[in-house]
Amino acid sequence: MTLSALERARYQRHLSLQEIGAAGQEKLKAARVVIVGAGGLGSPAALYLAAAGCGTLGLVDFDRVDVSNLQRQVLFDTAALEQMKAEAGRARLAALNPEIRVVSHALELKAANVRALLADYDLVVDGSDRLSTRYLVNDACVLLGRPLVSAAIHRFEGQVMTYVPGRGPCYRCLFPQASDGMVANCAEAGVLGVLPGVLGTLQATEAIKLITGVGTPLTGRLLTYDALELRFNEFRVERRRDCAVCGDAPTITEPRDREAPSASAAPDGVRRLTPQALRALLAAGATAPPLIDVRERWEYDTGHLPGAVNIPMSELPQRIAEIPRASQPVFICRSGGRSMRACTMALKSGVATPANLEGGLLGWAADVDPTLPVA
Repeated sequence: MTLSALERARYQRHLSLQEIGAAGQEKLKAARVVIVGAGGLGSPAALYLAAAGCGTLGLVDFDRVDVSNLQRQVLFDTAALEQMKAEAGRARLAALNPEIRVVSHALELKAANVRALLADYDLVVDGSDRLSTRYLVNDACVLLGRPLVSAAIHRFEGQVMTYVPGRGPCYRCLFPQASDGMVANCAEAGVLGVLPGVLGTLQATEAIKLITGVGTPLTGRLLTYDALELRFNEFRVERRRDCAVCGDAPTITEPRDREAPSASAAPDGVRRLTPQALRALLAAGATAPPLIDVRERWEYDTGHLPGAVNIPMSELPQRIAEIPRASQPVFICRSGGRSMRACTMALKSGVATPANLEGGLLGWAADVDPTLPVA
């Protein structure tokens, strides 16, 4: 693909780099890159890839812009609130660089659609905030033979790695198995606003290197970043011969969804309470059970049920003795995931028949009290 006069003017700083030049910029123009997750990581990655002249950019995201996103998701502004992220992102990138093509995919990535979607692109940048999605994207990239630049963030720390087919380990080689509940997401644990900017920009850097063929990609290396110490560390990683997807005898030959937690996922001894059932229990006039809110303190301070005691998940192992064993407590969080883990922990500690508020306070606000603010 040759460059127009306007494109030569726009990308002049790239053309001045001997390592990129016109040939490299033409490779960027011909490139097709899809970004999974138009959030904290996807925002800077998308902005810089668009500015760099990546010819086709795909944005995959099924969420709408929320005011809490604006602290770190720089692809959006206040005017974009309540819009689909994929659509709002497409408009922003098109305004930044009308010379490129931006495709919005406002859909939930699933095993049924992931291969067909990623097959239309040459390179994948994964900025999703769910472990299940990271595994799904990784597996699809391995099966399709697509390079993948993957990153993750948590509070003040982040990590990034690159998978190139036949040249190094995949995400499962590093983390063979994990579940969404093992790591709190940004809404639960918080995140430093500038942190995804660092990691997302590194992802864009890796993508540009892969497209133009310059430099050395992060294959076989996991790069970590600690914002509090302002320190990068690098860890060498080998491909696992027993990896379930890229190993010598793979057991994963098609992308697969992880089953969402369901009613049957509750361990024996844990009661499940809908918001309506909890409301009826509290209004019955009998002695109310203890309400244990396991969210972080700032979430609790934003809004909580009357009488609820705040014991954050991070403190629960040390404070579990504060809950009487025969009290039949009700554990509460934002959406029901952390509180279910708290129920399991309480059960193992001898607390009798703990209950989980299904859907958390989001469910309570939707079904019982829409005036309750939920962070």
